[in-house]
Amino acid sequence: MRPNAPFAKASAYLKALFSSDEPSSTQDALAIFRRRIATGVGAVLLGLLAIAFAKLGDLAQTLFLSFTSASPLGSVFLTPAIFAGAVFLTQRWAPVARGSGIPQVIAASRNPGSEALGPLVSIKTASLKLVMTIVMLGAGASVGREGPTVQTSAAVMVAIHRFLRVPITAGVLIAGGAAGVAAAFNTPLAGVAFAIEELAAAYEQRVAVLVMAAVMIAGLVSLGIAGDYIYFGAMRQTLDLRGVLLVAPVAGIAGGLTGGLFSRALLAFANPGRTWLAALKRRPILLATVCGLVVALLGISSAGATWGTGYEATRNLVEAKDGSLWFGPAKFIATLATALSGAPGGIFAPSLAVGAGLGDLLTAIFPDDPRGAIVLLGMIGYFVGVVRAPLTAVIIITETTASRGMIIPLFATALIADFVSAIVCRERLYHGLAKAFSHASTAPNHN
Repeated sequence: MRPNAPFAKASAYLKALFSSDEPSSTQDALAIFRRRIATGVGAVLLGLLAIAFAKLGDLAQTLFLSFTSASPLGSVFLTPAIFAGAVFLTQRWAPVARGSGIPQVIAASRNPGSEALGPLVSIKTASLKLVMTIVMLGAGASVGREGPTVQTSAAVMVAIHRFLRVPITAGVLIAGGAAGVAAAFNTPLAGVAFAIEELAAAYEQRVAVLVMAAVMIAGLVSLGIAGDYIYFGAMRQTLDLRGVLLVAPVAGIAGGLTGGLFSRALLAFANPGRTWLAALKRRPILLATVCGLVVALLGISSAGATWGTGYEATRNLVEAKDGSLWFGPAKFIATLATALSGAPGGIFAPSLAVGAGLGDLLTAIFPDDPRGAIVLLGMIGYFVGVVRAPLTAVIIITETTASRGMIIPLFATALIADFVSAIVCRERLYHGLAKAFSHASTAPNHN
């Protein structure tokens, strides 16, 4: 099958879904009605699910911080044990729930007809994904909720379509995943951009009606319940032309290099070509334990700054509050260790946190420029270096920090980082990781 074939089918599905043509028969009218109902109901459910997931994740982090406050060294034993347990349970019950979740949706969208019946986007996999990610956050792991939300949202959308007997196409998976990003960050535009750049890079490069409908509904659910909050706090500072010309290239090069190295490390471990890497992969529980110990020691040495998503530390840096220069490098290592462990969990929020730490380091080079603005350029430089999605990155950071005055510097930094990262790591991270899931079992899954 040609690479663009699934997306051509998805395009046909979209035209049928929202076509203004009159249905040729009562049966066709019912089919169109079921498609619209499936999209609407699925988007509402995944919007509610994303909010509940966020609340439970925050609660898990709060409980863990309370535990470490009462027993500062307790994480040395608890974190490695939970890492090992999470990897063991994931491998036993749902191996395709490991890692981010975005590569799984990309892999499923390449063969949606059969993968809709398989484990990549099943409710069983999604349920374990959510539970294990919350458990990992309760162990201080450097994981984000966004990747798991994407996989879970795609699973919900598939389940609703199957229930209403609507054919599963790439468009269904893409719409579910995009709506998951929108609901996770409370950023509808980012959901649309993410669908174009990551989930459907060959999707005729145009915004699909199905994606917009699902994103809009999920975003409204999130907005109605959680409110119009700004994820990382407001940053009103801007850079003048001199600042843009000086800071953007440095932030773009630094972010592209470090983000590209992170991606290269993950891809090298996913497809080990060296003996010692292959040996590590053959001992997943031991590897998870060691990774958990690394995360625990980093958390202790950083006074808890590297625990979890890194949301609080990132918000403080965006709002130009004091932070430790050790935060960025420590968060980088903690995120890499968590990702290599094989446990469920995303890298979106931790990558933004690492980028904020990188930007904080760059403030020493540019002491006369607004600190918050430089932090934002560090965030987008590193984030684009990892995920190679410049448009998505600009929209996410602009919407989550209310920094519309920084759009031009953000775009400049993103494009430079994307170019540099492509030199360091030619293959895009999520698409490279998706290869490991392309051969997942497609046996019918009725969960």
